[in-house]
Amino acid sequence: MRILGINAVFHDPAAALVVDGEIVAAAEEERFSRRKHGKRPVPFSAWEMPEQAAAWCLEFAGIRPDQVDAVGYSYDPDLVDHSLGGLDDGSERTRTDYARRAPGFLKACLPGLDPSSVRFVRHHVAHGASAALAAPFDDPAVLVADGRGESTSYLAGEYRDGKFVELASQRLPHSLGLLYEELTEHLGFARSSDEYKVMALASYGEPRFLSEFERLVPTDGDGGFRTEPVDWTSFAPPATGSDFSREHADLAASVQRRLEDVLLELAAWLHRRTGNRKLAMAGGIALNCVANTRLHAEGPFEQIWVQPAAGDAGTALGAALQLATEWGEPVQAMPGADLGREWTDGELETVLRRAKLAYSRPDDLAGTVAAALADDQIVAWFQGRAEFGPRALGHRSLLAHPGHAGNLERLNDVKGREHFRPVAPMVLADRAGEIFQRGPLPSPYMLFVHDVAPAWRDRLPAVTHVDGTARVQTVEAGENPLLARMLTGFEARTGLPAVVNTSLNTAGRPMVDSPRDALECFGSAPIDLLAIGPFVIRR
Repeated sequence: MRILGINAVFHDPAAALVVDGEIVAAAEEERFSRRKHGKRPVPFSAWEMPEQAAAWCLEFAGIRPDQVDAVGYSYDPDLVDHSLGGLDDGSERTRTDYARRAPGFLKACLPGLDPSSVRFVRHHVAHGASAALAAPFDDPAVLVADGRGESTSYLAGEYRDGKFVELASQRLPHSLGLLYEELTEHLGFARSSDEYKVMALASYGEPRFLSEFERLVPTDGDGGFRTEPVDWTSFAPPATGSDFSREHADLAASVQRRLEDVLLELAAWLHRRTGNRKLAMAGGIALNCVANTRLHAEGPFEQIWVQPAAGDAGTALGAALQLATEWGEPVQAMPGADLGREWTDGELETVLRRAKLAYSRPDDLAGTVAAALADDQIVAWFQGRAEFGPRALGHRSLLAHPGHAGNLERLNDVKGREHFRPVAPMVLADRAGEIFQRGPLPSPYMLFVHDVAPAWRDRLPAVTHVDGTARVQTVEAGENPLLARMLTGFEARTGLPAVVNTSLNTAGRPMVDSPRDALECFGSAPIDLLAIGPFVIRR
């Protein structure tokens, strides 16, 4: 069956295509529209469909809209309870109405599509399916937590013979995700967007308000929790998003620690109920790599797999996978996060010639980039299919030398980011164990933090965060030989087996996706070299 998955109701609109149980393509609308997160997360934007992403998924597979067997839409408007708190005041019915009209909106976006083929999939079930059904193991326990779905904010259960069995959920207004969003807004950041900045800021503080948040966010011992209203100003005054005091950092650290503790309690309960040794996670909370590492290091599960597109974009994939299993199709594990667009060498060269840029085609691209990095140049790396999800994983990346402490501030200046934000290391999988500890290895999707071994902290200062951790991406030589050769070449020149890897974009802009995006980013930011396919452009 040819099943198209759609996420559109909140934020990060996306599309995914599953054909005969195989994940063929997945992409976020922001990569096409160049609008960060695709749209605003407000009720009146729920009519906006990921029309460009959906059209590309079908075009990539050579499928016309009238050949689609089913469409999974990752939200069920019939499950919304308008009497609950935690909903958008006064306009939630608009969101629900637009969600019900999704079949008509999709028909307008994809002429020929049969609107009767659209099936509504419960939001958190779509999240869970995106993790459990795409995981590299069968029938895991499942934990989903985010801001909200239709009427809940959390779902726990397990898959048995490919079918989901629900064991617990949490009704609104109680929500770990909304709690974190409120803190994000109080600190002057954009909610449903900048929560990762709060996680980074938390490393600079101490959880001295933890006892208060233990009272405000209690668990019930039966797989649930509560989140009481918080008077944020009683802990720290509102911040501007750039000027922080010790109180702000301590507040972030306190909420971060309470989030971790609650997740550990929920995971322990789920393990007791299921006896399962494997856990799959999704939902926006699953992008909190600090919490993920505590679950790995201190929790009861032997294996934890987090969906690379764990946020709402991933529900497009989950909705498609869920429908596939409901119709009896065996689904295959996610082959990797590189599920987006790519260009041939000929197409790339045509773009470069049209732009009238001087470029070269070196015999050894990996060696050329390794030499530039060893010379402390910043390199934009554009190779293969674009990533699905928020992490740059060696396809649309910005690379730098990790051995110079000043490169952290330098990269944050290049990207226009806050200076407290860390950057991450990319390392060959067979070298990671001697440098990085505590988090799971291999770690191909950059969704856990690892302790940097003391002997390496002074050698890798650009990627060692203030708390001694790093968010690691491991690279398997068999899966990405070009990237592996570059890492090997860099180590031969510097003695360091890792490089800095951060997303190829600037602040407020989506990650680079197309060759045009790459050229615009290279032209507007102080990047020294662009490696685009087999070609090199120098500043």
